[in-house]
This record gives sequence, structure tokens and C-alpha cells, in this order.
Amino acid sequence: MSSIHNGAPIRVGVLTHEPLRMEGLAGIFEERPGEGYAPLTPVFGGFEELLSDPTLLYLVVDLHAYTNGLETVDNIRRRRPDMRLIVIGPEGDDHLIKDLILAGVRAYTDQSANPQMVRKAIEEIISGVIWAPRRILSQLIDQLHVASNASLTSAPPRLTDRERQVLDLILTARSNREIAKELGIEEGTVQAHVGHLLRKTGAGNRIDLLLRTSDPVLRETAGIRDRRQGDRRRSDRRNGLGFTPPPITHQ
Repeated sequence: MSSIHNGAPIRVGVLTHEPLRMEGLAGIFEERPGEGYAPLTPVFGGFEELLSDPTLLYLVVDLHAYTNGLETVDNIRRRRPDMRLIVIGPEGDDHLIKDLILAGVRAYTDQSANPQMVRKAIEEIISGVIWAPRRILSQLIDQLHVASNASLTSAPPRLTDRERQVLDLILTARSNREIAKELGIEEGTVQAHVGHLLRKTGAGNRIDLLLRTSDPVLRETAGIRDRRQGDRRRSDRRNGLGFTPPPITHQ
């Protein structure tokens, strides 16, 4: 579980260029933390500065400052796949929101959201869930479920024992570093196994992988354990995308 419950301040990067926007985003961190949540400390800086800080694991990205938001997010994900992103973007662009979630964004709020709402989104993703409009998540799950069912018309993925172990831990929202420690292998080896899993299942990223492996037929044919009830050693709130309450937080 995250340090969210132990009271230690959590540093959150804020990526924006405009002084007025920066001042507005600073208000997010003036809100008092919810019960059981740690204080949040903002870290303002430029693109390179924030991405080069290995201790910074959460980043608020203001798409208002970028002409191509999806390209910016893809760049961040390539550079820092371990960084959890909270995106503030335009209202009503469902296609963009879905693309961003598929690209690995953990939370999306539109620019009309008040500081309390954005603060809540940050706290929720630190807990390990996804924050996005309910309608978008419903469309996304339907879309990926169709793709998952279509993939089952071909031969099911044949996973090695180690790939099953890695996938089993991914389903409990473990990071590559945590998986490596659990299995006693190098983090680079875990990354290689994740790449194999993505190719074998046809998933585009870890979120897509979680959705695809939620299909009971695929789990059975590939020999994957049903982890929808989560790992009892960890809080239910760390269940990745989450297939047990509270699985996905919506606005």
C-alpha cells in the first residue's frame, strides 16, 4: 500500500507553463487532506526538471499548456513509465480522454473542475485506482472487452510459468520493482516479461492487459488465477484498475 496512510507528505509534480494556471493549480494543495490521506506537497518545474527527478512518482499535467496533449503524455510515459499521471484537459472530448487512459493516464479531470475535485483525484490514484468520468470508463471497458472476445477466436496465449507469476502480481497492482523483489529477479527481467505478456495477449499497455485478463475464458485457457478479489495481503484499493469495490472512481 502507498504511504498515503502513514502521514508522510507525498510530493506531486505540477507541469504547466502559464503563471496564472500555476497559481490556480497551487490551490489544489491548499486543500486539507481527506481522512486517512497524507499531505501533498507541490513541486513546480519544467518538463525536463520534473521528469529527471527519480523521487517524483506523481505528476499533474495541464494540457492547456500543450498543443498536442496525447503526444506529450506518450513522451512522459516513455521517459517515466513509473510515473502516475493526473491530466487536466478540455471538457467533452471523449475520444481524447479514452486515448489518454489507454496511454496510461491514471486520472482525468476537465479544466472546470474545482481544486477539491482535482485534489480528490490525486488522492484516489495514490490509493491505486482510476479516476475518470463514468461514461468514458464504461465505453472503454466495452470497447476493450469486444477486442478481448475477438482475440479468443484464435489460439489462447501460451504463457510460461514465470509469465503467469508476473501477470498474477500485475493483477494486484504491483510495480515492476515490487514484482522483481517478490520473485527475486532483476527489474529489467520483469520488464521483459511484461513485454512478452503484452505481445501474447495483444494488449497495448498494462491497463489494456488488466482489462483483457479480466475475461474469465482467457484466464482459464491461459492458466491465470482469478485475482478479482485482490491480494488479501494488500488493501483492496491497490487492485490496479480494480475489479472489486472500489474498482474505478468516477467523477
